Amino acid sequence: MARIELVTCIAAPRARCFDLSRRVEVHVQSAGRSAERAIAGRTSGLLSLGEEVTWRARHFGVSLTLTSRITAFRRPEYFQDSMVRGPLASLVHDHHFADDGAGGTLMRDAFSFRAPFSVFGRLAEVAFLTRHFRAFLEARNREIKRIAESDGLH
Repeated sequence: MARIELVTCIAAPRARCFDLSRRVEVHVQSAGRSAERAIAGRTSGLLSLGEEVTWRARHFGVSLTLTSRITAFRRPEYFQDSMVRGPLASLVHDHHFADDGAGGTLMRDAFSFRAPFSVFGRLAEVAFLTRHFRAFLEARNREIKRIAESDGLH
C-alpha cells in the first residue's frame, strides 16, 4: 500500500478549511486537468458522514469512475473518505485540520491507496501512481488555500 502525506498552511480559520475540503464544487474546481465531475450521490454542497459521491474523471487518457463515502467525521478537525467502488484495490483519504496558533490552519492529508493486480499494481504505485496522486492532491490543496484565503464560496 502506498501512502502520501501532505501538510498545507492556510491563513484561514479551521472550520472554513474543513468545510471547503468537503465541498463538492471545490473538488471539481481543483480537478480541472482531469475534468472530474460528480455524477451520482451528493453532486453539490457539503459532504457529511455516510454520504457518497460518484466521480467521473479522465486519468492517463482513460475515463474512470470512483465512488467514495465519508466514513469518519468530526467537525472541524477530521474526516475520512474511503473508496467503495472504483479502479483501485483500496483508497482511504484522511483529512486533518489543526489550529496553527496564529489564527490559521494546518491541513494535513494522509492518502493511502493500493493498486489492483498485486505485483504489477505495486510496480504501478512506485512507477507513476504515487507521483500522479501527489500532484492531484497538491493542486487540490492549492485551490482550497486560494479560496479559503479569499472571500470566495462562503
